[in-house]
Amino acid sequence: MASAEPHASSPIDIAVVGGGLVGSTVALALGQVGFRVALIDREPLATQTADAYDGRASAIALGSKRVLAGLGVWSRLAADAGPILDIRVSDGPSRLFLHYDHRAVSDEALGYIVENRHLRRALADALAGCPLVVRHAAVALDTVERDQDAVALALSDGTRLTAALMVGADGRGSRVRDAAGIALTAWRYPQTAIVCSVRHERPHRAVAHERFLAAGPFALLPLKDQHRASIVWTESNNRVDAMMALDDAGLSRAMTERFGDTLGALAIDGRRWTWPLGLHHAERYVDARLVLVGDAAHGIHPIAGQGLNLGLRDVAALAEVLVDARRLGLDVGDQLVLERYQRWRRPDNVALLVATDGLNRLFTIEAGPVRLARDLGLAVVNRLPPLKQLFMRHAMGLLGDLPRLTRGQPL
Repeated sequence: MASAEPHASSPIDIAVVGGGLVGSTVALALGQVGFRVALIDREPLATQTADAYDGRASAIALGSKRVLAGLGVWSRLAADAGPILDIRVSDGPSRLFLHYDHRAVSDEALGYIVENRHLRRALADALAGCPLVVRHAAVALDTVERDQDAVALALSDGTRLTAALMVGADGRGSRVRDAAGIALTAWRYPQTAIVCSVRHERPHRAVAHERFLAAGPFALLPLKDQHRASIVWTESNNRVDAMMALDDAGLSRAMTERFGDTLGALAIDGRRWTWPLGLHHAERYVDARLVLVGDAAHGIHPIAGQGLNLGLRDVAALAEVLVDARRLGLDVGDQLVLERYQRWRRPDNVALLVATDGLNRLFTIEAGPVRLARDLGLAVVNRLPPLKQLFMRHAMGLLGDLPRLTRGQPL
């Protein structure tokens, strides 16, 4: 990937603002099909790919794996990806549960767990081999002027760019979205996620666990090593500081108490992080020569591990819309072109937003009749193979109007 010349002034096709997981993926997808792309990010590349930058792991659904494979990223990532062969969902100490087995729907894994540091590095390597993408790293976006014909961008290092379209991929606090005056529906949950990796005594056998507790879900996600897992522990805001003040031994005991002894004792392996939890959704994904993807457009509770998968489906849909428009000789920044993307992606994103919000609220109600109804519901679904297979295919990202990349087809 080429380096930008300071104070250069050059026309490009698309400016992507935000070089995180979704921003890097959309830049790569567009660059590989012939668009000239500027990838603009405030963070230095070395910072983003360092181990200490992001301790999270992401659930990569089968549909998302196909997107990454189609872009040449998965081959760089497979050695670090832990397959999910089974999912076990339980409600606290209840003996009733829901069990998903990949063999019920496919010979392939339901999905994969990948530490974000590995995904960031794989994307950086793939971008380095894509000459049509120029990374402008460690710079801020100073000014943007959009009109009917083009987008003019001025960067903090003096670089000036002119593009047909700007893609806002700059996360939950998107400055691109806010500067465009796009309203946001948003709220914070009274919950924070404690994230870390753990080692455990017994092999996880590629089983992902989600245990619903009074404060929120406690997820144990299998990593490549049979004795390592990623923990996403949702805790009440008023208890997080006390938990984080514990030493590693104390926090490990607290996690083992909540998860149980299925895998033996849990022991923290490395650092721990906290992430405040919330929901947000942009009132629209497009504006004049502007389109939003990923967390700039929507953000959901991590209860089902679908946040990045929604962003990757955004990428696949947007890339398809833009490449089809170009093949027809259309202006890729035309409002009608962008509105096709918005019509395609909003229903899927809204459905997951509503579902995750509802599940989080439902499973934090401790009233006896509600708990009984929940447990019976899990048991009923577990005994109805057609319904369970439908839920599994949804979790795998294989339902709905899927983009070509998600179906394993080229752009």
